[in-house]
Amino acid sequence: MGALNQTRVTEFVFLGLSNNWLLEILFLVAFSVTYVLTLLGNHLIIITVIFTPRLHTPMYFFLSNLSFIDICHSSVTVPKMLKDLLLERKTISFDNCIAQLFFLHLFACAEIFLLTIMAYDRYLAICTPLHYPNVMNMRVCVQLVFALWFGATVHSLVQIFLTIRLPYCGPNIIDSYFCDVPPVIKLACTDTYLTGMLIVSNSGTISLTCFLALVTSYMVILVSLRKQSAEGRQKALSTCSAHFMVVALFFGPCIFIYTRPDTSFSIDKVMSVFYTVVTPLLNPLIYTLRNEEVKSAMKQLRQRQIFFVKSYTS
Repeated sequence: MGALNQTRVTEFVFLGLSNNWLLEILFLVAFSVTYVLTLLGNHLIIITVIFTPRLHTPMYFFLSNLSFIDICHSSVTVPKMLKDLLLERKTISFDNCIAQLFFLHLFACAEIFLLTIMAYDRYLAICTPLHYPNVMNMRVCVQLVFALWFGATVHSLVQIFLTIRLPYCGPNIIDSYFCDVPPVIKLACTDTYLTGMLIVSNSGTISLTCFLALVTSYMVILVSLRKQSAEGRQKALSTCSAHFMVVALFFGPCIFIYTRPDTSFSIDKVMSVFYTVVTPLLNPLIYTLRNEEVKSAMKQLRQRQIFFVKSYTS
């Protein structure tokens, strides 16, 4: 409580992405379009899965949950960033900064755990197809989703504890466009080496461990595909390649940022933009463009909508 009582900073000031107003206008247009497409694409996947009975399987149940997480994840940082691009002075209150930090790590960690679960689901479906219906039923899927949210909540609470226990009594300028643990704790009026190591042992270990588990599972899947038929091998490769593209695009920046304490590079902002703004849009694109079942279901849903509208207006 002593550290908390020393907190004097009431707001933080973001340096943002650039000091060039022309670049900020370009960022505003590009990121606004990206955010709108992210919302539309992920909502479309959720609606398609819900209203298409043949997609009521574990794989698409997890995919719809991934779309929900992507909507929430991008909404934590992007709307505030778009607003700040219109302002000369970009500020956030201390309480809102902590809230943003909490939800950022909540949804990011939930996505990490979900991608790991999805890899496990594909491993069971491809390597043990006969036992798959019994092992991965809907009850197990719900339990896994509950477990990932519980784990993500614990992780976020740890990040909050590591942050608010420090005294903030001096500088309040954050060289970023959102609140995250590494740039925020640098402003603390105390030595943060131990806190930085704890962050690495928490966020860094989770990211790296789950990534290695994912890579291992996909390697096992690739080896097992030699026993599959040509058609089964092609379908499995298409699904797994889409999954792995998402994994690489999301885990790369996370591992780069959270596995090194007390060190920052100019490229960190680019990496942050990639996993907070770009990746949530790429997920629906990758899964729809490379998945014939989802594309077919979307077409049928569209045809049903057109038929309903014509019947209603006639």
